[in-house]
Amino acid sequence: MTATDAVITQKAPAKINLTLHVTGQRADGYHLLDSLVMFTELSDVIEVRDADDLTLAIVGPYGAGLPTGENNLVLRAARLMTKGRGAHITLTKNLPVASGIGGGSADAAATLFALQNLWSEPLPDWSDIVALGADVPVCLSHELTRMTGIGDTLDLITPMPPLPMLLVNPNVGVSTPAVFAALTSKTNAAMPDTMPEPFDTADWITWLRDQRNDLEAPAILSAPVIATVLSSLNSQNGCQIARMSGSGATCFAIFETDLARDAAAQSLRVKHPDWWVAPTSALS
Repeated sequence: MTATDAVITQKAPAKINLTLHVTGQRADGYHLLDSLVMFTELSDVIEVRDADDLTLAIVGPYGAGLPTGENNLVLRAARLMTKGRGAHITLTKNLPVASGIGGGSADAAATLFALQNLWSEPLPDWSDIVALGADVPVCLSHELTRMTGIGDTLDLITPMPPLPMLLVNPNVGVSTPAVFAALTSKTNAAMPDTMPEPFDTADWITWLRDQRNDLEAPAILSAPVIATVLSSLNSQNGCQIARMSGSGATCFAIFETDLARDAAAQSLRVKHPDWWVAPTSALS
């Protein structure tokens, strides 16, 4: 294929684990999960264009210090598509790093889509995508999804209602391997097989409160400030549910109204100016 002057831009939305039940561990060390995943309007951004070589530049508020070497997940994803061709990739890193909202995985998925659009090429084999990381496959769709197995079994449920949400990260990175290592029980109950329709918001929120993030307790041991974030969110007027996402340290809250969410964001920014506080809504 001949080179083009086209520039393709692809958003990489923040991934939120509304639930995260750890249901087992395989002999090879991979954990088995049962997680309800959604995406928000907040995102990193991937931009790609043809080039002689494969290169990566990282900019944005959280881009400083991120490595651009061969093991970068964006470059690993790109190598599945390039087949010897070159591309210049720019990642605008708007989301905190190592924060439990799938930033690297979403960036990798966005890279696949951007290069697919640039070159009109099919996506790589599913097994190659899974090998990039447990969260990459779910980031290929932005609908509400139930993710099971090691992240390779996906059941699309529905587009999300545009619920008002607030994401808060105390600007503390948490090591995912360390959090899993500190998990005391690795054979926990899965989610129920059925759940209310998400657009029946009251019933669905009630159901959601009965679920868990099994990584919350070990993450708090690693970073006790996560408990402070959760307490702060739960104390805000209009907060319907607050929970940690992924392995932390980002926590989310769903609010009754946009007004209540925005008031909570303002309050937390005043009390905790060193925290990342980001009002958003579910990507519908």
